Parts: sequence; C-alpha cells; structure tokens
Amino acid sequence: MKFIVKLFPEITIKSKPVRKQLTKQLRQNIRRVLKHFDAGVVVVGEWDKIEVVPQTTDPALIRQLADALQRIPGIANILEVQEHEFKDLDHIFQLTKEAFGASLAGKTFVVRVKRAGVHPFKSTEAERYIGGGLNQHTEAKGVDLRNPDITIRLEIRDQKLYLISQRYEGLGGYPLGSQDTVLSLISGGFDSGVASFLTMRRGLRTHFCFFNLGGTAHEVGVKQVACYLWERYGLSHRVQFVTVPFEEVVAEIIKSVDNSHMGVILKRMMLRAAEKVAAELEASALVTGEAIAQVSSQTLVNLNVIDSVTDMLVLRPLITTDKHEIIRIARQIGTEEFAKNMPEYCGVISRNPKTRARLDRVEHEESKFDFSVLERAVANRVRINIDEIMSSVVSVDDVETVQIPSTRDVIIDIRHPDEEERQPLQLTNNEVLKIPFYELNSAVEDLDPGKRYLLYCDQGVMSQLHASHLKAAGRDNVLVYRPVEMVQHCYS
Repeated sequence: MKFIVKLFPEITIKSKPVRKQLTKQLRQNIRRVLKHFDAGVVVVGEWDKIEVVPQTTDPALIRQLADALQRIPGIANILEVQEHEFKDLDHIFQLTKEAFGASLAGKTFVVRVKRAGVHPFKSTEAERYIGGGLNQHTEAKGVDLRNPDITIRLEIRDQKLYLISQRYEGLGGYPLGSQDTVLSLISGGFDSGVASFLTMRRGLRTHFCFFNLGGTAHEVGVKQVACYLWERYGLSHRVQFVTVPFEEVVAEIIKSVDNSHMGVILKRMMLRAAEKVAAELEASALVTGEAIAQVSSQTLVNLNVIDSVTDMLVLRPLITTDKHEIIRIARQIGTEEFAKNMPEYCGVISRNPKTRARLDRVEHEESKFDFSVLERAVANRVRINIDEIMSSVVSVDDVETVQIPSTRDVIIDIRHPDEEERQPLQLTNNEVLKIPFYELNSAVEDLDPGKRYLLYCDQGVMSQLHASHLKAAGRDNVLVYRPVEMVQHCYS
C-alpha cells in the first residue's frame, strides 16, 4: 500500500516556479516528520500529488503515519491506496472485487471513479460496469446512489489503478518553512495557542516567546503548550523557545506607572523586548493572540498605541474572531485542556483601565519607568531549542528515568485522552492510571506517598516536565517511565 497526498488547492493555482518550490518544501517536510515512525519511508513528488510509500507493514505504524500526515501543513487530503497496473475494464472489476467484495455482504454500495489520461471508456461507464459486476458477483444488498452503506472509490491515471481503502482530511495551509519566520508571544491561554497554530498552518516558521510574570508552574505549563504545538504541527522544523523574566518589569510598572495605564504599558514593554528577541532569530514579524474588544487593552485605539512602540509588523490572526470560535479551534487542535488548566499569574490589573489611551499620556507615564529594568530582563532571557525543552525545567536534581519498572511501580499515563485512545499503553505486570497532564497537579494530592509512580508519555517530554516540577515541590516518589530511549534528531 501507499499514501497519495493531495496538495492544498491554493498551492495548485500558483505559478509553475512557486508551485514547484512549495511542493519541494512539502515533500521535505513529509520526509522529516515520517522518518520518526518509519526510517525507510519513500516520499516521491509529482506535479499534482506526492506519493508516500511506507517500508513498514505494521498496521499500528501505518495508522501513526496516517495520523502524522493529517497534521502536516500544506496537505488537502490523503488517500490510502493499493496500486495496480490494469489491462481493461474487466481487469479493473476483478481487482476491485478482490479488494472489496467480501466487505459488501448484506450492504448497499456505490462506485465512484476519478479518471485522468486517455482511455476507451468514460468515468461513468467504468462506474456502471464495475458497480454492475459487484452487484451480480458479490453478496451485496444492492446499489444505492444516494445513501449507500459503502462508497467504493477508485482513481484511474493512465494505466494505473488506485483502489482507495481510506480517505483522510489534511490540515490545509502552506508547507511549514515555505513562508517567513515569526515570533509568537505565547501565554498558554486559548488565544495565543490558537494564533500560533494558525501561523504554523499558513507556512510560517513560528518561534515562541514567553514573558514570565512570576511563577514556575506557569512557565512549565506554557512550555507544555509550545512543545505540544510543535510536536503535532511543526515537527519538520526546529524552533526556539525564549523565556524573558518579566517579574521586575511588572514590579517597576506597579511602582512607577499610573494604575489606569498599566495594561497598555505592559504590552508596550513586551513588544519592545520581543522586537529584540525577534531580531536575534531573524523573524520578520511578531504574533499575538489579541482580538478586538476582548479586554480593555484590545480596543483599536489601544492596539494602535501599543503598536506604535515598534517598527516591526505585529500579526494578530484572531483579530476579528469571537471567543467561542477560538475555543472551538483550541478544542479541535488539542490545546483546550491546556488552556483551561493553565496556572496563570497576572501581576498587572488596573482598577479603571483606559480603553482609549492617548499616546502622549502613555509616553509621559513611561518617562517615569526605569528602562534599565527592561534591558536587564532582555539580557537575562533564556533561549533553548524546542526539542530540548525538558532540560530547561528548573528543578533541584535530574529526575530519574526508569526503563524496566518493578512490579510494585504504578504507571501514570499522562497523555491527552485522544492520544491515549489511539495507542493505549498495555502493561501486564503494573497498575496503569490514566491521569491527563492537565489534571495531574490536582490528582497528585491523592497519590499514596508510600508508592513509586512513573509518569509516561509518547516522547518523554511532558513526563519529564511534570516529574521535574513535582520533584521540586518535594514529590520524590514521582519518576519518569521511558521504555525506549528517544532517538535524537536534527531539524533544519
């Protein structure tokens, strides 16, 4: 079997040189992502499609390949097919019957054919011939053109027949890395996570910048969100996660600035710092999750005052999006539970915030601010590769990793329920608890202090983050379960 990857429609209408470049980038991205599951996977690009030929025959790995393809930007849909050479219509019927005949017993069906090339028959003639043959020579209940139980899909291209066993919807958008680089200001909430996803989906290589207003728990939570987004939608390209310590900046704002202007001025300080980080990363724009009128600082007047502090383009993918739509997208991409359980910290809350701040008044308030505090915060920023994020967690010691648990150990599967359902963790000698990462902090209070608990996730990143955090909080009985050593990969 193989996968036929169909390009996002906007790619197909580009000029020949641009389309060629986008297809090449997509082919590279597919190869980089899929090699994590099948090192020998073959990816071949053509003008209107890309063929992906797995070397593995393991059904579980095939499912993982299909799932990974659905999360690569630039793909409209994916067809899982069996490829055959054919001679004539009767030969096509025989191949179709062999592939699908048994599954038609007692069910209605319809045959749909797409055709490209020169043939002595039309697509509708092929549908009638194959459908009639299946109706006569199988135990099918009959043909139903409107509401069939089973739709048999075939593609005929020149002298090749593709029997489509499964069709998957792709992510759409442009191949990651085909557009410019941006820096996303991420807080871990609904908005910034969705905004980051949308820029990645549009082909923009997206780095992450977090302004720590105080609290290790919040930093750990934001790192989880960034790592999750990268692993699911941006794995083809290595990016950076930058933490800027903003506690002193917040304290200086509270001390020096009029209360009603604190929110707008904090955003201006963030843009000043982000501009310097972006320049270091050669990013062309900043990305925020702001939407019109969602909070007091997000009126058009205030956003204009905020943006005036920088010459860099500020992208706001959610600017006209309603909150319920943002939450819907967060649910769809898997960041909703992160956001709902994010341990946030806010040190700047105005009693009567300005909704129509005047630039001259804002600049007057900023004249009271000691800008050496901001310079120190930028100088003390911490920048790491996203795939090395676990090593950035502040903890008293390294967390022990266990490959072979004892029979007394309790394994805690902290993966997102969707991931756990796709590939359940099955152990015969150990008790396995299913506690998603976003419930772990509250659930840990009920764990038996006399037992040893091993946290498990697919890549080992989430488990390392949480175990490090819990150990720093005094939970020495929480370790990491890692049955297979992760292979280190390089990403361009």
